Amino acid sequence: MPAGPKVLIFMALTLAITLAARSAWALPALFALVVGGYLVAGLGMRDLLRQVVVVRWVMLVMLLAQLVFLPPLVAVANTGRVLTVIVLAALITLTTRIPDLLDATERSLAPLRRFGVNPSSIGLLLAMTITAIPVIAGFAASIREAQRARGVPLRIGTFVVPLLVMALKHSDDLADALVARGVE
Repeated sequence: MPAGPKVLIFMALTLAITLAARSAWALPALFALVVGGYLVAGLGMRDLLRQVVVVRWVMLVMLLAQLVFLPPLVAVANTGRVLTVIVLAALITLTTRIPDLLDATERSLAPLRRFGVNPSSIGLLLAMTITAIPVIAGFAASIREAQRARGVPLRIGTFVVPLLVMALKHSDDLADALVARGVE
């Protein structure tokens, strides 16, 4: 399938996943639909599980942070929605070349130029977003591996603080690179 229809389907499914909060059965049904997408694409359950494993620590931190402020059922549903969208986004990126995805996004947003929208900037933002999730997940995995090697038990404070520092350093480096290239 071409990148353009994939982006439209992604947007529609993401909206459906976001609105699935009011129904107990909708989120599992939508996740099953995403699983079906992996199977139809010929990727299989191993690729799906690999995507879940990559973001497991980010999801854990997200869940724990929400449990502080929200009822458990709401926190689990929110985390499930985010995980479903991440796995769906991974399906799109696994089956579509990133340049094709960015070109389709920029082409579809071109009519909005007359309203002051810069499709190239939005395409760049999309590219950075697509690459940020695996980078942050990689930071989380590295931190946990280093802690295991030192025998440090998993505690939210000893995990989140280094993850936050690494994520902020990465975003600062990324901002410096964009400014050096004249993107503001």
